[in-house]
Amino acid sequence: MAKVRDIALLVLGWVLVVAGLAALVLPGPGLVMVFSGLVILSQHYPWAEKRLRPIEIRAMKGAAESVETVPRIVLSSLFALAIIGCGVLWLLKPAMPPWWPLPEMLWLPGGRGTGSTLVLSGLIAIGLLAWSVRRFHGKPEEVAKIEERAARR
Repeated sequence: MAKVRDIALLVLGWVLVVAGLAALVLPGPGLVMVFSGLVILSQHYPWAEKRLRPIEIRAMKGAAESVETVPRIVLSSLFALAIIGCGVLWLLKPAMPPWWPLPEMLWLPGGRGTGSTLVLSGLIAIGLLAWSVRRFHGKPEEVAKIEERAARR
């Protein structure tokens, strides 16, 4: 049973790393997913453990920078809501409008799979944004801790 658990964790770790790399360019929490995958893989591979700290520091810096100002928080929130809105549009899949210039097969491709992943990505983004606001907004001492950790690396 322990061997099955180890294999399942390895598969989960690799899936998170690969999906996280894809989410770096697609909508989604890429660094968080890569970091989560590396946390799991670090239990089995020394190379993964070595890469944890730099990714953690970059993810924390990104989280802190994303909530430095109120306009950034508002724009990030609007972007996350727009992603959710696009996902809902994909899930509803309305008829192709007459102004659509491309073939019908290119109108909202991907169907329910695309819609549900967009909605999930938007919800994760809102959750991470809320966490970042609570942790970093208006707290320069927390940002300084990240800078200290980066300098010790």
